[in-house]
Amino acid sequence: MKELHIVAGPPASGKSLYGLKLAGELKAALLDIDTATERVVQAGLVAAGKSPDDRDSPDFKARFREPIYETLFEIAKENLPHISVVIVGPFTKEFREPDWLNELSAKIGTATFAHYVTANAETRKRRMEHRACARDIPKLNDWERYLSYYQEDARPPFEHSFLDTSNLG
Repeated sequence: MKELHIVAGPPASGKSLYGLKLAGELKAALLDIDTATERVVQAGLVAAGKSPDDRDSPDFKARFREPIYETLFEIAKENLPHISVVIVGPFTKEFREPDWLNELSAKIGTATFAHYVTANAETRKRRMEHRACARDIPKLNDWERYLSYYQEDARPPFEHSFLDTSNLG
C-alpha cells in the first residue's frame, strides 16, 4: 500500500498549487476537491433549488460536505494499492480534531500524512479577488465571518508539514 497525503488549508491559500507539486514529486494521483466534485456539486445544488456557487451555507455543509469527502477517500482507497494519492481540500473541521489523522489512516489502511497550507488574510483576499471565482463571492461579501470561520493561524493539533505561502504572490 502506498501513502495518502492530505493537503488542507483555507481557500486561496495555495493548496491546489502545492498539491499539484507534491503529487508530481511523489508520482502520485491528485484528487483536488474542486476538480473532482465541482460539476456534480453544482448540478446537485441547482436540483435542490440553490445557487450552484454556494459553498458556505449550513445547507451546503449539511447536504454535500460529508459525501464529497467520503467520495474522495473511497477513490483514494481504490488507488492506494497501486499508487500514492494526494487529496486537496479545505478539511477545516477535520484539521481541528486531534485524532482525525490517525482515524483516517486506520480507516484507509495506509500511512497518512498531513500538509497544512496557509497565507495571511490579505494575501488570501487578494487571490480570491484576482481569481474571480463565483464561489468566493459570499466570502468576500462577509469577510469578517469568513475570517472567523477559518481561524487564521489555527494549525492542526497533529503532526503535519506547514507551508505559509503569503510571500509567494
